[in-house]
This record gives sequence, C-alpha cells and structure tokens, in this order.
Amino acid sequence: MRVIVTDIKQEAPAPAAPPAKRWWVLPVVSLAQLMVVLDATIVNIALPSAQQDLGMTDADRHWVITAYALAFGGLLLVGGRVCGALGHRRSFTLGLIGFAVASGIGGAANSGGVLFAARAGQGVFAALLAPAALSLLILTFTDGRERGKAFGVFAGVGAGGAALGVVAGGLLTEYADWRWCLYVNIPMAAIALLGVPLIKRDRPSGSLRRLDLPGVLLSVTGLVCLVYGFTQAEPHGWGDPKVLALLIGGVVLLGLFVLVEARAGHPLLPLHILTHRTRGIAFASVCVMFIAMFGFYLFVSYYTQTILGYSPVKAGMTLLVNAVCTTIGAMLIAGKSNGRVPANVLIAGSLLSAGLGMLILTQLETDSSNVFAAYLTPSMILTGLGLGCLLATATDRATVQLGHADAGVASAAYNTVQQVGAAFGTALLNSIATSVTGEYLKEHGAGRAAVNAGTVHGYTVALWVAFGILLAGALAVAVFSQRRNRDPSPPSSPRTSLALSRSELSSR
Repeated sequence: MRVIVTDIKQEAPAPAAPPAKRWWVLPVVSLAQLMVVLDATIVNIALPSAQQDLGMTDADRHWVITAYALAFGGLLLVGGRVCGALGHRRSFTLGLIGFAVASGIGGAANSGGVLFAARAGQGVFAALLAPAALSLLILTFTDGRERGKAFGVFAGVGAGGAALGVVAGGLLTEYADWRWCLYVNIPMAAIALLGVPLIKRDRPSGSLRRLDLPGVLLSVTGLVCLVYGFTQAEPHGWGDPKVLALLIGGVVLLGLFVLVEARAGHPLLPLHILTHRTRGIAFASVCVMFIAMFGFYLFVSYYTQTILGYSPVKAGMTLLVNAVCTTIGAMLIAGKSNGRVPANVLIAGSLLSAGLGMLILTQLETDSSNVFAAYLTPSMILTGLGLGCLLATATDRATVQLGHADAGVASAAYNTVQQVGAAFGTALLNSIATSVTGEYLKEHGAGRAAVNAGTVHGYTVALWVAFGILLAGALAVAVFSQRRNRDPSPPSSPRTSLALSRSELSSR
C-alpha cells in the first residue's frame, strides 16, 4: 500500500485553486490568449498605412507579418519547456510584460527595421505567453464539467480573435492610426497583469540546466524553415529552389528532432504527448481546420474589398459575424455537449460544418445577387460554429492526462500545430488561387471584367480544395473513432486514482 500511495502523490496535480478564485483565472488567461491571437491578424489591414509612413519597400513589408510568425512558431516548443522550468504563473507574467514592451516599441517605430524587430520580440514573448496561459487553465480546472466550460470560453476567445483582429485593424487604422494596432496591447496586458495575483502560484518542474540543446536547435531551425518556406511559397512558387530548400530542410530537421527526442534522457518534447491517440486526433484536426480557415479569411477579406468594393471596416464587420458564431460554437455548443456527445463526433461534425460553409462560397460569381445574405452570412455562421466547437473540444482532448511537468510543452505543441497549419494553409490556398487566376487571364484577356471573373474563379477553386481538406479530415476522424480506443480515460482526480489502486491491490 505504501508504494502505491507514494506513486499517486508523485503523479497528482497541484491542489486546485479555491472555487471563488478559480473562475477569475479564466478571464485573465483568456485576455492574454486574445492578445496573442489578435496580433497575428490585426496588422494585416494596417500594413499599407505602416508601409507608407515608414517608407518600407514592397519586398520588405512582409517582414511585419513574417517576423512575428517565425519567432512565435519557431520558439513555441522552447517556450513550453521554459514555462515548466520557471513556473507557469511566473512565465505568464514575464510573457505579458515582454509582449507589452515589444508592442510599445513597435507602435513608436520610426523605421521598418525597428518595427520588424519589435514584431519579432512580440513573437518571442508570445511563445512564452501562449503555452503558459493554456497550462494555467489545465492546472486550474481539473473537474470534467468545469473543464469543458472553461475550455469553451478560452477557445471561443482565441478562435474569435483571428477574425476580430481584422475588424480591430480596420477600425483603428481608419479612425485612429496604424500604430494603435500595436499600442492596444499595452492596456490589455496591464489588465491581465492586475489579475495575476488571482492565479494560484505553481511550482517549477524541471531545470533549464538539463535543457535538451540538440532538441532545441533542431526544433527551432526546423520550424523556422517550414514556416518561412510557406510564407515564401506564394510569391515565389512551390518549385522555387529557395522554397524547396527551406521546406525539405525543415522536414529533415524535424525528422532528426523526432529521432533525437526518442533517445534523449530529458527530451524537449516527450513523444508520448504526440503518440497518445486522443491527443493525436485533436492535434491533427486542429491542423486541418487551420489549413482551411486562414486561407478562407484571406479570400473573404480580398473578395469583399476588391470585388464588392467594401471599405476595410465593412469588410472587417463581415468577419465579425464569423467571430460571434465562433464564440457561440465554443461556449454553447461545445460547452453544453461536453461529456454528453462523444468528442470525436463533435470534432468530425465541426469539420463538416466549416466545410459546408466553404462549399457555399464556391458558388460565388462576380455578379452574384444579394451576396451578403445569400452567401457570406450563412458561410460565416457555419464556419464560425465549426471552428469554435472544434477548438473547444480539441483543446480539451489535446490536454488530457497531463501532469504539471508536461502541461507547458503539450500546450506549446498544440499552439505549434496551429501556427504551422495556418502558415501552410495560407500559402497553399493562396498559391492555388493565384495560379488558377493566371491561367484564366491567359485564356480570357486582362480586361477589368475578366480580372474580376478570374479572381473569383481562383478563390472558388481554392475553396473547393479547402472543402476537400476538411471533408477528408472529418472522414479520417470518423474512421479512427470506429477503432477501439486503447487510451485510458482521463483521470478525474487523485482520489479516483487512489481508489482504483486500492481496488487493484485488494484483488491481488
């Protein structure tokens, strides 16, 4: 009996926060998550104004977007391990302060180089902040029903932030100044910092002295090569030697990373986090959703502004419908269905819902009548509900059976999958749309009507591809859910584990 009880104490999570304080943790970490996600899209609409103000060239302006994506995506796994070593609450605090400082520097930038460096700094601290926020949520909410509700809110805020970033970027650029797209992070970070004392202090797990340096080097360089390769694929083409070298190099480096982690005594990313069936399905489904959705956001933004003639603000307001429905899908559908509907059913249904939303837009034409009511609104609703429901469900399933030591790195892996999927999806779907439009113009000339028709034709073909990706993902989840799941169910509490151990002992 003594041995069993000792083992249980080693694996039990830290004591949960008192009920009165526990729910205050949710808005604090959700605000931080919103800030991180918002900055992935908020500067997109502001980019032309920033370029003109700072005198950036067309060849260099992409670094405003790319610098953030590379630092964030490349350093997430390292950030997850640092969270465990420093403690998740301390890492959360450092991430908030660093992100706010980098945002202030970017907002005050007087040259493109300063803005690029500030955006990279935002990415560095976001790589610490994002896994810390999710880890704190994992360690705070251990009850199954409370966990489902909390993850629903957290996922709704995070998923809606991508669309909300476009809305906020348009409003701030048009009615204030592009610099406020960065300054806005300072009051958000200050509010979140005021809530840090409400978060239960956690103990560090592990030490940076035993940091897996080969794993760090291979993961960072591999992820940076992949993400940068995806960003360069659209302007230069997938067959460009530089793009091929980056993508092949990234795949090789990440393959070596897996081999190193399998042999490492203290791996940066323990492979059992990825090979667990439940988590594996969650990671894969999120990657599929992000591949499709980020290209979708790009097309809707371009279509509404270049074809329909919407202003940036009106185009952003169109996506606001999607943001609201994303929150509804996460908080109401997924939150209420948690524990009542099998998770794989929710995941497959979410992918199908988003796919149907994209299928509607494949019917668009340049002269489509009543576009907003007949096409855009139902598409925004279906994709929003699907995205929100999937992220809430997948976030829950991706973090099952995690102790304190693995919470940070698992949270980082989950965010990494999202970043890689978003970068790949944007590059893939945008390059498909561009090539299809180019072929159309070769056959029909370059008149204004032909350009508009060719542009819409390119979008619809790319959306067919996105629909196919989502449908394939839903079918794959359905197939895997039919197979017997050998993963044990997530533990509900140390007390349950103790009761099971005693039962097993008595049976022997």
